[in-house]
Order: sequence, then structure tokens, then C-alpha cells
Amino acid sequence: MTPVALTVNGRAVLANLEPRTSLADYLRDRENLTGTHLGCEHGVCGACTLLIDGVPARSCITLAAACAGAGVTTIEGLDEDEIAAELRDAFKREHALQCGYCTPGMIVSARDLVLRAPNDNEHEVRVAMSGNLCRCTGYVGIVKAIRSVIAARRARGIAPVPGAGRTALGPAGARPGAAALPLAAMPPAPRPAPAVATPAAAAPTDFTPQQVVQKSFSVPYPRNVVWAFFLDPAAVAACLPGASLTGAPDARNVAGKLRIKVGPIVADFHGAAVLDRDPASFTGSILGSGADSRSRSSARGKIGYRLAAEGPATTRVDVTIGYTLTGPLAQFGRSRLVDDIVDRLIAAFVANLKSALAAAADGSRHIAPTAAPVVLDAGNLILGAFAAQLKAFLRRVFTRI
Repeated sequence: MTPVALTVNGRAVLANLEPRTSLADYLRDRENLTGTHLGCEHGVCGACTLLIDGVPARSCITLAAACAGAGVTTIEGLDEDEIAAELRDAFKREHALQCGYCTPGMIVSARDLVLRAPNDNEHEVRVAMSGNLCRCTGYVGIVKAIRSVIAARRARGIAPVPGAGRTALGPAGARPGAAALPLAAMPPAPRPAPAVATPAAAAPTDFTPQQVVQKSFSVPYPRNVVWAFFLDPAAVAACLPGASLTGAPDARNVAGKLRIKVGPIVADFHGAAVLDRDPASFTGSILGSGADSRSRSSARGKIGYRLAAEGPATTRVDVTIGYTLTGPLAQFGRSRLVDDIVDRLIAAFVANLKSALAAAADGSRHIAPTAAPVVLDAGNLILGAFAAQLKAFLRRVFTRI
């Protein structure tokens, strides 16, 4: 797995990906940006076209790991874009779409053409758009729509941008040092360095979880001892059933996996997380994402925690868990069921936490618990949660009789 930090539609993200993962698969499966369509998956049809550092590129043949540090803009990221809005109106006006499958890639490519084309010459428009295929329209409406936007913008005095602002020919999203050829027709100018999404910036504040669970538990240890334990990601991971680290963590970043068993299915969620801590308020947060390649399920989540002293030797831990689960395993994401499962997970975590704190010589040396299983048996947790809900339901029924 390779940690990859990049910016997607203006939002910094951090993902732990297999080196062979295409940019299109990452965006669709992990970021749920399904406006990027997959057609031929050979870089021929253009349906998957998006912008990498402002340059149109085929995302089906682009490795996500090769885009580390780049800015990626999908069709969803062009909602407020002026040129894209004009093109959408023109496509509707000129009947330039039917099934619509090729349309996102058409809009992205056409936007680049509108930005740089000096005039609405039909031959040049057809040549420029020849890399985007459509099996419905016959291209007449598409060409009319693009030409009308170019003509309208030039009539309003909006001048074309030579080369769409690019000063070099080379791989889209190429990092400094990559092979690039200067455009001879353009005056020499330094190519601005793309904004690099650092791991520290990979905690987007706009993450809105589908489900939020709030829990509290207490442990019979002073707050400073529990806080010191929470500063050790390896020790904390060892307390969570099925969790393990896949690399050495640094001050803010950690990579790991969670192995979950649901009946005969075993899923390995590989992911990465960013840690934030505030010693002054004894609070912290963990923002991460992960995916299982076999079930094609993915998850994003944020855990916030606060340590409160209930006494000189007792600490209450308040936890808020927000998550979004996609893919086949999302069927287990119903709120009441998840709430019961989280209760059981926290009970196992607390038992292991108490064991680890008891085994520690002081607040700076921890011994990982041996009770935490290497696989989280979600099947047993689900059955237990269902059994508990069934018992509660029967109690309510018979109480009313």
C-alpha cells in the first residue's frame, strides 16, 4: 500500500492505495465521485476525462499514486465553474446529449477548448474533441454547443488563454523534475508549483458523516496516565479487536488495517489516518479512510475524544464517532444496529485498555494487551446485537400484554 496525498475538488485527502489503483477507480470507489465515468478503460473513449493540475487527462489509465501532490478536479468540482455552466446550458439548448454517459468527459474537454480556442472554427473544434467519443448524438449538437459558447465569449470580449495557461508540454500533474518540453510559441515563464496536499492538511473540515455515534466510558486511572497511553498509536490499535498498524507512525500520520470477519467473508480494510491532539484540553481527533479491495467496500470516519477527570484516579472518555460506509458492507450500517455493535466494540476496547494500563509500569511504558483478537468477528457482533434488539422487543411486547 502507498500513502497518497492529493487535492480533490479543492479538498485535501490522504489515502492508502495499492500502487496499481487507477485514479478513476480511486475517485469512484473511495471518494464516491461517480460523475467520472468508465467506458473503454483503455484511454480511448474519453468518458473518464478530468483535470489534473488544470490539464485534461484520462483517469482510467492514470495511476492514483502518480498524482501525489497534484490537484484533481472532477465534473463535480466544476459545479460553480463559469465555462462549465455555459457549456451545460449550451448542451441542453443544442440537444448535445442523449444517454449522457460521455457528457462529463465531453464537458471537461470542451471547457479546456473554450478556454484556449481563438475562434469557433468548426474543423478545429471537431479535431480538438476527437478524443471524446459519443455513440448517440452524431456529434452535430455537441459541435454546435461548443462553437456557440466560444463565439459568445469572444463576442463579450473574453480573450482566449494561449495554451489554456500551460507553459510546458509534459505529463499531466507532473511533479518538478518530470520530463517536460517548453512551448516554443509562448514566452518563457516559470511553471507555478502545484499546491501539495500535506498530510497535516488531510483533515477536511467539510466531511459530513452519514452516521454519528456518541459514547462514554470510564477507566480507573488518572487522566494524565490515560492521556499518555492515547499518545501511543500502536498501543491504542492493539486494544481494538482486528486493528493493527502497517507502518511506523509519525507525530500525525498512521497507516493501518482492520480485519473484519462476517460469516465466511474476511475483509481487510487498509487505510490511513491523521491524528490531532490538544494536551491543554485533553482532546484529540482521528480522521481516516480505508477500503477493502475484495468486497469493494470503503469507509471514511472521524473520531473525536475528550478525557475528563472524574476524580484523582478515574477518567471518563467521551467519544464521538462519525462515519460514511459505502459498498456491499454498507448494508450493516443501519443506525440502531451500528449503535449496538459500537457498544460491544467499546466494551472490548475498554477491557483491553484496562489490561494494558494495569500492565504498564508507569504512564510512559505500555504493554500491548494479548486479549485483542487479530480478526474482528463482526458476524458475532451483529448476531449479538440482533439478539439484544429481539430481546428488548419481546420485553416491550409482553409488558404491554
